[in-house]
Amino acid sequence: MLHWGRYRPVACRVKPACEVDHRVRGLSALEQARHDTITMTATADARGRQWHNGRIRVPSLGTGAVGLRGRREGGDVASEILGAASSPLDPDESKATASARPVADRSTPDWRRRYARMLWTSDALVLLIVVFGTQIAWFGLGNADVSIREDSRLSTISYWGFSTALVVVWMWSLSLIDSRSDRIVGAGSAEYIRIVSVSTRVFGIIAILAFLLRVDVARGYLLISFPLGVAALLLERWLWRRWLIAKRAAGEFTARVVLVGSAASVAQIAASLRRSTSAGYRVVGACVPGGRPGTTVESTDIPIFGDVTDVASALTVADADTVAITSTDELPPSGVKRISWGLEAGRQHLVLAPGIIDVAGPRIQTRPVAGLPLIHVETPRYSLGQRIVKRTMDIVLSLIGIVVLGPLMVAVAIAIRSTSGGPAIFGQVRIGYDGRAFRMLKFRTMVEDAEDRLAALVPERDAGNEVLFKMSRDPRVTPIGRFLRRFSLDELPQLFNVLGGSMSLVGPRPPLPREVARYDDHVHRRFLVKPGITGMWQISGRSSLSWDESVRLDLSYVENWTLIGDAVILFKTLRAALAPGDTAY
Repeated sequence: MLHWGRYRPVACRVKPACEVDHRVRGLSALEQARHDTITMTATADARGRQWHNGRIRVPSLGTGAVGLRGRREGGDVASEILGAASSPLDPDESKATASARPVADRSTPDWRRRYARMLWTSDALVLLIVVFGTQIAWFGLGNADVSIREDSRLSTISYWGFSTALVVVWMWSLSLIDSRSDRIVGAGSAEYIRIVSVSTRVFGIIAILAFLLRVDVARGYLLISFPLGVAALLLERWLWRRWLIAKRAAGEFTARVVLVGSAASVAQIAASLRRSTSAGYRVVGACVPGGRPGTTVESTDIPIFGDVTDVASALTVADADTVAITSTDELPPSGVKRISWGLEAGRQHLVLAPGIIDVAGPRIQTRPVAGLPLIHVETPRYSLGQRIVKRTMDIVLSLIGIVVLGPLMVAVAIAIRSTSGGPAIFGQVRIGYDGRAFRMLKFRTMVEDAEDRLAALVPERDAGNEVLFKMSRDPRVTPIGRFLRRFSLDELPQLFNVLGGSMSLVGPRPPLPREVARYDDHVHRRFLVKPGITGMWQISGRSSLSWDESVRLDLSYVENWTLIGDAVILFKTLRAALAPGDTAY
């Protein structure tokens, strides 16, 4: 029995049956009544007393349920109501229900605000050190002044004040462009691009104002502060990103996401999000058409919380803070809008995840038309200018590589000749740009009759995939070859292929003719660019990748190529070569 003497009701409203009446087929009238729900919600009062979300199961109130909102002076209303209401029904059921429904701790600072505060503090510390450090290094500890020639009323301004103003403006600008937003931290280049962009604008405006107002600011002071400050900020953010990625790999500092849409689209988006844990989206459940709570999405371990109309209750049950719409065919025309209305501003977020995968940001533009957000996806284009830039980079870097790594290549060739008979360089026919065959050079890492032994080893392979043959302990590989493969030293002669124009430094993996014969039509798009010494496959798992994943990475590179992207891949390749892990063999 419920005792209301100590409670002061604030509001009462009747919810429509469609909001709370979840009928379960095959139950008796009494059992059905026991499954109807009253939702008791409470919020913190002005004096900071906390309330928690809870639900109680009571006999049916007919076709609807009453939503009560109450306040109790100094106590937990939801927990007492749960305790009182559970006894007439089933104590074990009530206890299990309460334990399965996590309660959000609103008093704990949101991880987004916590991380933004940490970034703000470290940004301020970095800029203070750089700006005032530059001032002290340039002027010493004296009271150097900025001379204003035009206004005699302001004869001098201390550089200490100028440096303070510079730090304040710089920090304000970083906040103005949302450089600490949870939407860009952890993955992608947007965070770094915004830092460089706004820093350049700040110093550009300072230079323009100094010219217009005829203020003599020491050029050396600005020329040192600007690049040093940008470099320090980028390094600091990179270090924070390493920390954040490690935390997200452990399940912390992530958005708890409920996916809403068809089962197929939910499974697809969930797989994409799980591939990139650094993005910070942790899938905790889904709402699918006709979904039955207690089941999972087919072929996944994603729990189902109900139908696509049960989003509000799913957020509460899963303690989620983000709703991701994976498809809208199952929702009514105003369904997405209604979901957004039901979210708590500032704490809960709505994400639309269209079924467009492996399309980079620069190719996507959103244009609102009559209230409808149209997403424009540009087709991949490779202009003459882009090809010239890429080819120039290939020539310059391959020449530098040949000169710098020449002694190492000579040493490797001598080691191969002295430890195993036969030539040091192995040439193999591969398929390259526009489907043309070329001869790719590698240091020989196998015995001379390796191709003749291949057919006998196919049943024994324990790696690779249905198209690419790999073995973690291939008996054809020589001892020196195993070492060369582990650190990718066998690829060094391909620098001559790059210099000759048959390959690029970065690109899709160059396939064998027998592999190309098994390609589906869409896979041939990888021949739109030259194959590379390294690529997305090299830094994303190498021999452990499935065939579908290998194709996805290659086609993603082909359709989203950028010069900055090539630079990032080269940097990650160097890191992967120095610390190869267990996927290099």
